[in-house]
Formats: sequence, C-alpha cells, structure tokens
Amino acid sequence: MTDVLARMGLVRMSARDTEASYRVSTPLELLFDLVFVVAVSQASQNLHHLISEDHVGQGVLAYLMVFFAIWWAWMNFTWFASAFDTDDWLYRVLTIVQMGGVLVLAAGVHDAMVEFDFLVVTWGYVIMRLALVAQWLRAAASDPESRRTALRMALGVTVVQVLWVARIYLLDETAQFWTFFALVALELLVPVWGEASGRTAWHPHHIAERYGLFTLLLLGESLLASANAIIDALGEGEHVSELVTLAISGIVVTAGIWWVYFSREQHHRLEGRKSAFRFGYLHYVIFAAVGAVSAGVEVEIDEITGHTEISPVIAGLALTLPIAIVVAASWLVLLRASLSRWASAAVLAGAVLIALAGLLPAGEYVVAAALLVGVVVVLEVDRVRRESAPLH
Repeated sequence: MTDVLARMGLVRMSARDTEASYRVSTPLELLFDLVFVVAVSQASQNLHHLISEDHVGQGVLAYLMVFFAIWWAWMNFTWFASAFDTDDWLYRVLTIVQMGGVLVLAAGVHDAMVEFDFLVVTWGYVIMRLALVAQWLRAAASDPESRRTALRMALGVTVVQVLWVARIYLLDETAQFWTFFALVALELLVPVWGEASGRTAWHPHHIAERYGLFTLLLLGESLLASANAIIDALGEGEHVSELVTLAISGIVVTAGIWWVYFSREQHHRLEGRKSAFRFGYLHYVIFAAVGAVSAGVEVEIDEITGHTEISPVIAGLALTLPIAIVVAASWLVLLRASLSRWASAAVLAGAVLIALAGLLPAGEYVVAAALLVGVVVVLEVDRVRRESAPLH
C-alpha cells in the first residue's frame, strides 16, 4: 500500500506525534489564514456600515452569525491539520478547495448581513466543510488507530452540511433564522461526539501558535482602521486633531490587545480533551470581539466626520464594548489560572471601565486606550511579583 501511494506522490496519512519538537505552522497553513482575512474584512466592514446606518441590532446579530461560519471552518481545519497534515499534493489540493469555499463565503457576506440572505454564505461554508470531510475519510482509510474517530467526524459533518443546504431550500425565512442556531449547536456537538471515541493527535504548542497567528491577523484589521483615520484626516483637512488622536488610540488599543493575549504561554492549557474544547470553543468570543474592534474604529471615524446620525454614545460603545469583551474573555480563557487574585480583580475592573468609557460624551477612545494600558501594567506587575517571589 505504501509503495502504491509513493508512486502516486502521496504520503500515508497517519496521526502525528503530539510531543514532536518544533511543530510550527506550515506555509500552507499561513496561506490558508490569509484567505480568511478576506472573509473577516467583509464581516467587519458590513458591521461598521450597519452600525453607522443605525441598524445596530441587525449588524451585531448578523456579524455574530457570519463570524461563526468563518471561525468554525477555520478552527476545524486547524485542529485537523495539527493531527494529520501530510503536505502532499492531495492534501494541498483539498486545502485549496477549502480556500475557494472561503472566498465564496466572503462574496456572500454582504447579502447575509444586510438582507439575511445566507444562500451564498451557506454554499461557501458547505464547500469548506465537505472538503474537510474528504480529508477525514482519507485519515480513516490510512490510520487504523484514528479510524473510528475520523469516520465519526466525517459522518457528523456530512449530515450537518446536508441540513444546512436543506434549510436554505426547504424553509421560509423565519424558519431559516431559527434553525440556524439549532444547526450551530449540532456543529458544536460533532467534535464532542467524534472525539469521544478517541482523541485526535493535535499538538498543544502548534494549536496555541495557530490561534495566536489568527489573532494577529484579526489585529491587522484594527491597524488598517487606524490608518484610515489618518488618511481621512489628511484627505479632508478637517477634524485633524480628533482623527489623529483616534488613530493613535487605535494603535495603542491594538498593541494593548496583543499584549494581553500574548502575556502568558498558552500551550499548557491544552493538556486534555476538556481543556482543549474549552480553549477552542471560547475563542469564538475573543476572535469575534477582536474582529469587531476595527468596525468600532471606523464607526468612530464616521461620528467624528459627521458621516453618521447615530449618537456619540452608540459610536463610543461600538469601540469600547469589543475591547472590553476581548479583555474579559482573555482573562477567562487565557489568564485566570496564572494571575493573582488582585490582578484578576484589576483586569476585570479594567474591562468594566473600558466598556463604560463608551458612555462618555467625548474622548472615549482615549480613555479606553489608557485603561487598556493600565490592564497591561497590571499583568506585567503581577508577572514580576510572581517571578521574584521566593520559592517555598
């Protein structure tokens, strides 16, 4: 069998060593992430426009729905690749098919968020997921030890994809809306059911790195929004001081979120099945909030330049709430176990104050940035105290 595969230019797909040294992201994984930037950018841009047009509730809900499709497809590939990446031509082709699905999904984001028309998004999502089913079937055929888990994953994913397509063509708009959340629940249950028969060979260091890299890509959207503030200031010649201040605040916020997220090593939080599910699933909150920060900056630009009729409070909260959620969720998922009680209390208090800064009549982005700097200081002070404490 191995000789046949070799003649075809293929490598036997088997579980990787979970303790292998120097397990890092491959160039293909990095390319895969870049394609997702397109979809995330579309989602954050439409969130920005819907909030600025005073469709706040619709914008937030639609963003969270679309972002689930983006995040879930990325996450499932990431964990599969950590366990079974062969990097031969067939693996690459199937991964590129998934990339094509991402681009189809991105093309449908506007209709999904503005019109709640999820036809294109659904097909893009299904393309991504069925390409991964092919990978699971290949793993089942190649690796006897992982066969039961791989077949469960392939079956579960396939059934849910059939339901996604049936939902679009057989149900009316109201039923489509409510069944969306039921199918999300089924999607979340498939890995739980699949891994119940045996854990796949994902690598803790590799997974932590992959999540960190995706966070960096999301932060890039915030940097772009800050650059737009400077570009608008130079282009219009009006509100220059406010826009430049917003841009500087945006850079500080981006750096602050980066500092908070990467302030502690994370691979040790992926030691078991339960901790892995908690780490993987709860990152939806972190990722969605980080992705929304750039939309908040853009809304603030609209408010400063008079291109929106929403109140300054709504504009302020559009920026400060995502920042606060990032801080609070990062504490819950990444930091809680490694912080002193006083530091945990200070971080959570900082998150609350950052959210409340959106209620200020002016300068809310400056206050939010300053409070985020305060959170970073707390984390570093706590680190120094712990490292300098005498061993008992």
